[in-house]
Parts: sequence; structure tokens; C-alpha cells
Amino acid sequence: MTGSITQKVAALGRQLPQVAAPAGNYVSTVRVGNLLFVAGQIGSHVHGSGYAGRIGADFDVEQGRQAAQAACLNVLAQIVAVTNDRVSAVRRVARLGVFVASTPEFTRQLDVANGASDLIAAVFGEAGKHARAAVGVASLPHGALVEVDAIIELTEV
Repeated sequence: MTGSITQKVAALGRQLPQVAAPAGNYVSTVRVGNLLFVAGQIGSHVHGSGYAGRIGADFDVEQGRQAAQAACLNVLAQIVAVTNDRVSAVRRVARLGVFVASTPEFTRQLDVANGASDLIAAVFGEAGKHARAAVGVASLPHGALVEVDAIIELTEV
């Protein structure tokens, strides 16, 4: 794969946000050998207002998918910062964890998580096919609707 992650995202009609600083006593990424661990990322609307609330009460599945994509854009921004924006630096997206703030009766977390998975697959192609967890939770930091973390295999140690 050639080109930049930023270009691939732009071709999808999206724009990467600035790299988000950690909100607590942790780092945004950790590299262990050729594995890159990306801390949980939340997203915001294009105009800056956040996706805060719960699916099943405040938002529907499609809005949840959009929130998952927004959070995944922040994951991609973290990857860009580590790889100098090179698609070829990513051998494989190994795993995504997608956490969905939802009401107890909501059971379609996997449909929400597809927003993040579809974006990763569109950017990285075959290397973007990943294992995934889609988990419903009572709440997330800052009232976020969706949080996404990732484990990425890089091409260079």
C-alpha cells in the first residue's frame, strides 16, 4: 500500500483531527516491538460539539455509527503521528475495541461498531481486516457516546 493515511481519509470525504492529548495519567500510544497500542479515543462532530449521551435514549444506531467513525478518526490521527503518515507502515490492524454507551435494552453495539470497522477497512484495505470487541457500557469518559482503541502491527520494529 502506498500513499498517506491522510490522503486515504480525504478520499473518503473525511478529515483527520489534530492528535488528541491524553486526558489523564497515561500516554496516547505505546509501541512494544512492532505492535502499536492506541489508547481509547472519543470523537466529536465536525463542528466541535461532542457525541455525549447514550444510544437508545439520546441517539440512534446511525448516529452511533457516526460517533464510532469520529472516534476512529482520532485513532487514525494517533497512527499518523507514529508512522509519519505512511499507509505502508501498517502491516495489519490486529484489533479494535469499540465501547458504546447505551441503555440496558440496546443490543446493536455491533452495528454501531461497524462505523469504526468500515473506516479502518476503507483506509487500509486487506490489512485493515481486524478482530474486534463491541461492548455496551453504562457510561464513558466525558459522557462520550463511543470510545475506540486499537492494536496495530507495524512493518518495522
